[in-house]
Amino acid sequence: MELANGTTVQEFILLGFKVEPQKQFMLFVVFTILYVLTLAENITIILLVFIDAHLAQIPMYILLSNFSWLEMCYVSTTVPRMLYDLASSHGNISFHACFLQFYILFSLGSTEFFFLSAMALDRYLAICHPLHYTQIMSPNSCYCLVAACWVLGFLGYILPVTLISNLSFCGPNIIDHFLCDPGPILSLACPPLGNVPLLCQIIVHTLFLGNVVFVVLSYGIVIFTLLKSCNQGSRRKAFSTISMHLLVVTLFYSSVGGMYLIPGGESQAELTKAITLFYAAITPFLNPLIYCLRNKQVKEALGRLLRRKLSWLMAKVTV
Repeated sequence: MELANGTTVQEFILLGFKVEPQKQFMLFVVFTILYVLTLAENITIILLVFIDAHLAQIPMYILLSNFSWLEMCYVSTTVPRMLYDLASSHGNISFHACFLQFYILFSLGSTEFFFLSAMALDRYLAICHPLHYTQIMSPNSCYCLVAACWVLGFLGYILPVTLISNLSFCGPNIIDHFLCDPGPILSLACPPLGNVPLLCQIIVHTLFLGNVVFVVLSYGIVIFTLLKSCNQGSRRKAFSTISMHLLVVTLFYSSVGGMYLIPGGESQAELTKAITLFYAAITPFLNPLIYCLRNKQVKEALGRLLRRKLSWLMAKVTV
């Protein structure tokens, strides 16, 4: 971490968005509103599943409530810091804070890979093996699957973060991004980098492609099974459910894939920021709307909760 003049890199400078102060203020307002709405949506889903006894026993909603918690953590890793930089034009972040953000953000992203695979597995078992579904996907099994997603997600990035943080940084210490992304960080490291970039790419690509293949195969088998089904009503209902799942999967994987798997994607700084902003801030806002808040069972649970609260308030007023 030594500079050419012998000093040590104590912090990085995040350039953020290169816009005029007026546009910077507009970005601050827009992403503040987006962040608050994202938290509100996901908290609503978590509370509904926690309070509603029916939803709390359905594996899909156990997974979705934990997925909502993941989305809240994910968006909170980047957006508050981004809002702070937009408001203060500060940009300075310590060396250790930068790598902590890098580790937490990409571990949460990796955990999301595994959660999407777990949801694909849930739909595969529910549609292709309905007779054994309740035995295999019991609430206890579901919680074990959730724990496995978190553990695997946070194990995956220990080695990349350790390897990159132990490189020497010769300066400059300016990161042309609004968060601590491994691509811009590696570009600041002093040569020789050895096999660090290659090892990091292998780990990232393995996590990404492994989960993509699993999800594609799972939903491919599900769609093939549904096409063979004779029951039109069940087929339509199942297609409605998995279409929402596939939309979330497509949004997340296409943005992440465009960022890290398309050659030369990281050389275009502004495009990189736009893609990162989409999967780090916008998809966590869209996912609850796609997954749950348009779901019939969730709407019914929300209606029951509101009716209970209204009855409670009316009872208080009459007393």
